[in-house]
Amino acid sequence: MMIARRGLLAGAALLGAARAAGAGWEPSQRVPDPAVEILDPAFAKYRLASATVERVATGFRWAEGPVWFGDRGALLFSDVVNDRIMKWEEASGSLSEFRRPSNYANGNTRDRQGRLITCQHRTRSVTRTEHDGTITTLMDRFDGKPLNSPNDVVCHADGAVWFTDPAFGPNPHEAMAAPELPGNVYRIDPATGQASVVVEGVAGPNGLCFAPDGTKLYLIEARAKPNRLIRVYDVVENGTKTANGRVFYDAGTGTPDGFRADVDGNLWCGWGMSEAEDGVIVLTPQGKLIGRIRLPERCANLCFGGLNRNLLLMTATHSVYALYVNTRGAGTC
Repeated sequence: MMIARRGLLAGAALLGAARAAGAGWEPSQRVPDPAVEILDPAFAKYRLASATVERVATGFRWAEGPVWFGDRGALLFSDVVNDRIMKWEEASGSLSEFRRPSNYANGNTRDRQGRLITCQHRTRSVTRTEHDGTITTLMDRFDGKPLNSPNDVVCHADGAVWFTDPAFGPNPHEAMAAPELPGNVYRIDPATGQASVVVEGVAGPNGLCFAPDGTKLYLIEARAKPNRLIRVYDVVENGTKTANGRVFYDAGTGTPDGFRADVDGNLWCGWGMSEAEDGVIVLTPQGKLIGRIRLPERCANLCFGGLNRNLLLMTATHSVYALYVNTRGAGTC
């Protein structure tokens, strides 16, 4: 009975926080939704005239790391500051805690066997949740030194896990120890479990994703000056290294964070952090800005979900937003 009562109280508190955070925002009653802006004719085919931006969950303190589990019809995402991973079910709209504590989980993805891969700030590690629910540490050290603060993670088509490890992003209750490693991007080999550095010399590596065919890696340089940058690299040597790094997009005053590619190779990027820029921008494979989705909060990350992988799910500061679009998420992301 005590367990049931605690569950009811926790659920009531969650619902109350969600209602409080949700006050003051209303979905558009007009279609097409004016929040979905066509900045170039190339974006017109991706906007569904009947679709509007919906707030599907709220009441969080830093929503991040969304990953879609199609076999569960559910989105998992991190509520970083509240030290938990949440689950939102599309069919019922129900919201629940998937894991608490989460060791201040941030980025999440799913590997080729359908297992959850998570970046954890508190343990400075990347973990894998096995099918039986047990948790395996994939990596917490490199060259005998502890990782800094694993941030975002993706899986390549060959099964390798790639993740960023900047020297920022500790949990809010503990000071981060002095970094012993530079901010790198690492690759964990799917066969041997051995790690290698695939990108180095980047100021604050943050969000990352692959092009649909896996031949390019896109990477946010979050501490670049004077502006944040999106960089792109060729993935070479059978997917084990990168080459020819170059600037793909200068963010100007914007703050790109997490992003994913659609099947046409467009990048859908979480963006902020001002009222004029909060939301998502869409870039072509050539780096041309073609569309924008305006949100009332900074969007940290996103993924594609739903039955046809055409439901764009966006984790913003306190909320999760959803929008059906006329494209699908790329399989390698």
